[in-house]
Amino acid sequence: MSKYHLDHLEQLESEAIYILREVAGQFEQPALLFSGGKDSIVLVHLALKAFRPGKFPFPLVHIDTGHNFHEALDFRDNLVKKLKEKLIVRKVEDTIKSKRLSESKGKFASRNSLQTYTLLDTIEAFGFDACIGGARRDEEKARAKERIFSVRNEFGQWDPKLQRPELWNTFNGKIHKGENVRVFPISNWTELDIWNYIHREQIELPSIYFAHEREVIEHQGQWLAVSDFVRIENGDVVVKKKVRYRTVGDMTCTAAVESTASSIKEIISEIIATKTSERGETRIDDRVSEAAMEDRKKNGYF
Repeated sequence: MSKYHLDHLEQLESEAIYILREVAGQFEQPALLFSGGKDSIVLVHLALKAFRPGKFPFPLVHIDTGHNFHEALDFRDNLVKKLKEKLIVRKVEDTIKSKRLSESKGKFASRNSLQTYTLLDTIEAFGFDACIGGARRDEEKARAKERIFSVRNEFGQWDPKLQRPELWNTFNGKIHKGENVRVFPISNWTELDIWNYIHREQIELPSIYFAHEREVIEHQGQWLAVSDFVRIENGDVVVKKKVRYRTVGDMTCTAAVESTASSIKEIISEIIATKTSERGETRIDDRVSEAAMEDRKKNGYF
């Protein structure tokens, strides 16, 4: 019997690689949803371990809201160029025009809910039967309800009461025509696991994750970046703060945290000390209601 035992991160890595290979073996047209955020960057790193020296058995797909941080987009493009993998970008702006959708109004007008239309159109256009994503169970309670292989019906909708058991690492990818599966290889990872893995593997990240100076305004105790997508109103005080981002979504709904952490080790120390989840502290779109994320997921959101 071997005396070698996998440590915690090695176990998580092994499970994720196994899931990625299961996707390649069970589905005909999979895709990896990639935003340039830390979780999807870790997924790409895991895919390299799973499939190199061969090419990825799936393209990278980004549903671009048009409200992104330029640091994330620049990193996305540079990484894809370096890896020489296929990137498909579909823009929410185009969907808004073609479907004549109404955008949210107000100070922080988010396109998050409209991403669903673009994602479902992209799945239909390319015939994707599985979409791999970087969601984790510790992010938000609606995501904690999902299986690793999460089946969506022919309308792209998710029913939390109709999910398949996943016993002994057995993942059932059988679906009917028109259905698709969302796959979450790092579902069992925590934010701290992600950062410890990034540190161990020396994975490069966009600069936005590290402390930097940025003009921000305060909103309900959170710091939102000043941008072309946020409406500055009378009474708003623009200040320059040293901040970093725990999660990278749209500029309209993602808050920064005050921080001086300029290294991964310092970020890990901050995460150990915090008592708030990354989405709970930084995503204002999840504060609409307690069921905000679950409602979006039921309608086809990732």
